[in-house]
Amino acid sequence: MEETQTRKADHIRICLDEDVQFHQNTNGLERYRFTHCCLPELNRSEIDITTKCLGKSLGAPLLISSMTGGTPQAKTINFRLAEVAQHYKLAMGVGSQRVAVENPQVGDTFAVRSLAPDILLFANLGAVQLNYSYGVDQCLKVIELLAADALILHLNPLQECIQSNGDTNFKGLLDKINNLCNKLPVPVIAKEVGNGISAPMAEKLLAAGVSAIDVAGAGGTSWAKVESERALNPQQRRLGQTFADWGEPTAECITSIRAIAPDIPLIASGGLRNGLDAAKAIALGADIAGLAWPFLQAAAESTAAVDALVQLLIAEISTVLFCTGNATLTQLQQSNALQKLA
Repeated sequence: MEETQTRKADHIRICLDEDVQFHQNTNGLERYRFTHCCLPELNRSEIDITTKCLGKSLGAPLLISSMTGGTPQAKTINFRLAEVAQHYKLAMGVGSQRVAVENPQVGDTFAVRSLAPDILLFANLGAVQLNYSYGVDQCLKVIELLAADALILHLNPLQECIQSNGDTNFKGLLDKINNLCNKLPVPVIAKEVGNGISAPMAEKLLAAGVSAIDVAGAGGTSWAKVESERALNPQQRRLGQTFADWGEPTAECITSIRAIAPDIPLIASGGLRNGLDAAKAIALGADIAGLAWPFLQAAAESTAAVDALVQLLIAEISTVLFCTGNATLTQLQQSNALQKLA
């Protein structure tokens, strides 16, 4: 198995079997609480949690966040996720497709469009690869492989610092991202991998032509910890432990970016674990909420487990709307139902 494929297999195993969650730093959502409405004057069955993102209709404001690809287990996971995403009209991203550029024979582990013809689907490459011989052609290749609606460029400087033989030349990337945004036929989404995007950085990325931001803040899976688990030497292992809780909490990323960019598509991810978290993120200004780890756990089990998880998430989001007296997600965002605790 090639090095990149081995890494992908390691990542799945470590995320499922080891404790690689943030411990000190949180997603920040616990600092907020919804005001309960004891008489909603609503029929719960009429609550509408549909929405739109990047021009496509979604049955719920949920993104199955980018996770994996490139191995037989990853293919099973992606196909289970895609089947359920199609059924509930959810958005979905796949893991980094660099492995499919390097080894075209594993391209089918990502190719979920046949199972999910209608979903909002995101291709995915590391932005840093633009400094390592990748360009428009490789981006077009991964977009075409998926028949994707958008391309995620993930930003992961901390992960690359801790990963053995990581790609750490991030110099001049904004100009390369700008060039890419001008030449690609689909929107580009800038996404972190769990350490957050600050408002000043979001401003620079948007100025470079990025169409949407996925904050992917701190508080969930720590990729510093993941890479520490697979480190080949003691220094890398210690480095990952030192930076295990590094990053901007998800809630702070959402509020600060929304303040400077009121209209851009904003995805909230990073430590969201249930529909209550998702509803808080949306009330703070996100358009949709992304979850990875809960979906990975469910998809490693069965399609039925993924289906059950989505049903629960939908029920949780609907319950928030009902118990705050809001019939739609827009009403929730316009209400003052979410209060910051003193």
